[in-house]
Amino acid sequence: MSLAAPERLTAAKPRPRKARKVMIARHGVIVRVTHWINAISLFFLLLSGLQIFNAHPSLYWGQQSNFGHGWLSMGAYASGGTLHGVTKVGPTLFDTTGFLGASQDHGVWTSRGFPAWLTIPSARFLALGRRWHFFFAWLFALNGAVYIASAVVSGHLRRDLAPTLGELKPRHLLLEIWNHIRLRFPKGEEARRYNVLQKGAYLGVVLGLLPLMVLTGMTMSPMLDAAFPFLLDLFGGRQSARSIHFITASLIVLFFAVHILMVLLAGPWNEVRSMITGRFAIEVEPPRPAGDAP
Repeated sequence: MSLAAPERLTAAKPRPRKARKVMIARHGVIVRVTHWINAISLFFLLLSGLQIFNAHPSLYWGQQSNFGHGWLSMGAYASGGTLHGVTKVGPTLFDTTGFLGASQDHGVWTSRGFPAWLTIPSARFLALGRRWHFFFAWLFALNGAVYIASAVVSGHLRRDLAPTLGELKPRHLLLEIWNHIRLRFPKGEEARRYNVLQKGAYLGVVLGLLPLMVLTGMTMSPMLDAAFPFLLDLFGGRQSARSIHFITASLIVLFFAVHILMVLLAGPWNEVRSMITGRFAIEVEPPRPAGDAP
């Protein structure tokens, strides 16, 4: 008589727990409203600023314009019956025909710094460009003051934007940079708050570039120079302020381009919805059933 082999007891494999989406409140009303006002203001400021720049497409350092010796200039020359655009940065010349220096306006080649499709208004109209620029400059400055005051009073600046000491450690910074290079965006609970690179970028723009753009813009106004004469000394002259103003605006355009790219890569619908409704979706692990082994 043979004994039957004992049955093998196999442990049931636990079912994988699926993450679930949770809607959280991410942006307050003031943050959302000032964000969109900023976006609109900057659009008109930048394009009307190019209209103003086209009136004299050269930049200098110091108080006076040293014609023909700008550190950056755009122009055109005719050769063989064709207009060629040239951009000079320092001693180096670049052929920028079709975009900078020489471009087509309604099918006609013309000498101008930035092309007509990139300026507000598109036609050569310096007075109207200045009106657009000054109107949105005041709107931009007042809107920024409201945002900063609200961020300080509500604690948004300290709670959400100021990096912690742990986040500033080199190891953590390098890890965040490496994750961004690999396009690994925060998930789950980490997505509830800004990472240290986002905090640094936002603080750099809000507390650095934007105030600098406002102050250099004030320095270029003779009326404001009379009221605040220290501005000319602060920036080393009106032409230096104009150059810094242009560089600052270019850095803001670069920030805007990177910002849009990150929004597209991280999930545009979720990101844009959070800036319209304030609600942001994150994925969280469901609670572990009682008795489950960790």
